[in-house]
Amino acid sequence: MLEELRISSLGVIDSSTIELGPGLTVITGETGAGKTMIVTALGLLLGGRADAGAVRKGAKIARVEGVVDARALPDFVAATDEAGGEAEDGRVLLARTVAAEGRSRAFAGGAAVPISTLGELSAPLVAVHGQSDQHRLLQPRAQREALDRFGGAAVDELLSGYTDRYRQLGAVEAELEAVRTSARERVREADLLRFGLNEIEAVSPAVGEDIALAAEESRLGFADTLRTAAEQAREALSSEEGSPDALGAASAARRLLDSVREHDSEAAALADRLAELTYLLSDLAADVASYASGIDTDPARLAAVSERRAALIGLTRKYGDTIDEVLTWSEQSARRLLELDGTDERIAELAQQREQLRAELAESADALSRARSAAAATLAEEVTAELGLLSMPHARLTIDVRQHEGGEADGREPLDVDGRRLRYGASGVDEVELLLAANTGSEPRPLGKGASGGELSRVMLAVEVALAGTSPVPTFVFDEVDAGVGGAAAVEIGRRLAQLARDSQVLVVTHLPQVAAYADTHVAVQKSSDGSVTTSGLSVLDDAGRERELSRMLAGMAESDTALAHARELLAVARSARGEG
Repeated sequence: MLEELRISSLGVIDSSTIELGPGLTVITGETGAGKTMIVTALGLLLGGRADAGAVRKGAKIARVEGVVDARALPDFVAATDEAGGEAEDGRVLLARTVAAEGRSRAFAGGAAVPISTLGELSAPLVAVHGQSDQHRLLQPRAQREALDRFGGAAVDELLSGYTDRYRQLGAVEAELEAVRTSARERVREADLLRFGLNEIEAVSPAVGEDIALAAEESRLGFADTLRTAAEQAREALSSEEGSPDALGAASAARRLLDSVREHDSEAAALADRLAELTYLLSDLAADVASYASGIDTDPARLAAVSERRAALIGLTRKYGDTIDEVLTWSEQSARRLLELDGTDERIAELAQQREQLRAELAESADALSRARSAAAATLAEEVTAELGLLSMPHARLTIDVRQHEGGEADGREPLDVDGRRLRYGASGVDEVELLLAANTGSEPRPLGKGASGGELSRVMLAVEVALAGTSPVPTFVFDEVDAGVGGAAAVEIGRRLAQLARDSQVLVVTHLPQVAAYADTHVAVQKSSDGSVTTSGLSVLDDAGRERELSRMLAGMAESDTALAHARELLAVARSARGEG
């Protein structure tokens, strides 16, 4: 639970600290004193959107800190450790800053964390219920979500299974539609691929063939030039006509050195090297002669090679820069053609998957509807009982879980569910509506039409209290959910909140003295002004301070004897109701 809340430079609050304990804590104050700033501060700790306009005038930065007693929250401590923070003495400090220029930062356990991470860490700790929730809960979607939340793990598991199948069905239907609408394009693509594959098959190129043929064409085209060059080279190496040649010169040099080899070992070594050179020149001359004799001018072969190369070039212009790339394109296109040729089979396969998923979705929708109906009966019973505790003994809440039969909704063909063709959506086939019969004999009507402002506040509080019983969070915050209520109903609201606070930490921002009288801890927001700047501070009231604050709330006068007597009476009634004697 929250042990302490520190606020600085937020709205009209300059610097204040609230020490929070278990039970019911009420927060009161004059209009404009800054009660809502406390809820705003909690919203910032919950990762809510920061508003630079909330930074106190003249301040550079607003800061909110919350000290959480985490000794009974091992998952929260583990999540904080994972985020880089740490607990000290079983407590974790959460913090949020908002700069006047709009920049916001978040901290958990002393470590800077993304604001989204702060929200994820604090979400399991605090549930905030405000006046905006009353208007939100008038919407059918919010009523369905509230019912699902009340249904707990059973409904959540069924809804998750339904949602998964709904997404799968959507994906299959989208693919089926795409395959069907693109059939003409697929046929056109298949024809183009077949033409290309047939053209390549007619040529039947081999790997690297274009490179080999280019070399052969060059050799055949310059056969005469090659032969002349080879013959001249052979003549220069070893002349058959007695002309000076390389072999004769090397042999003469060898003989000269051989004649003096016995006089110097170095001359002998050089003579040996010249001997090796003459052998090499002799072999090389023979190889050049062989090369020259092997060169033939073959116009027919040259024509055949040129024709083959032209065919290969025709392929490389269309399907790749080289024959190897052409062959790669051919392999890929053959695989793609198999896919395209399987369009009819794919359509049949997708259609079968669609029908299977629709059947499974219908089963999931039916199970979800049954679970919602069971949860609706229980929630309606609990809220009706709560209304009895809130001075609406004759009121009866019912929750209508209904489905719609008929034509398509949003382009979707209805589902066959238990013999009926029902419209469906991402959350199932159900519409959920809360109905109220405020008096005996009256017909249940939608909340927005069947309840006055005060009745609506009590109904919403009853709903929130019933939902709070299904929530694992240790701290509940109610922001003026008692608006529009007074008299005996206000007393019952205070009594009910006190009962809820027996098992949870409850913070209530209220303007009703009947509610404030039930507090375990009473925090007053007190406003002061020096004529130019308004400042609010927070203080925990003692018994005398509570009497004066309740007197102010009752009569607008903190020191009125009559109002003080009424305040003492309220406190006595509250203590008696809570069993304090």
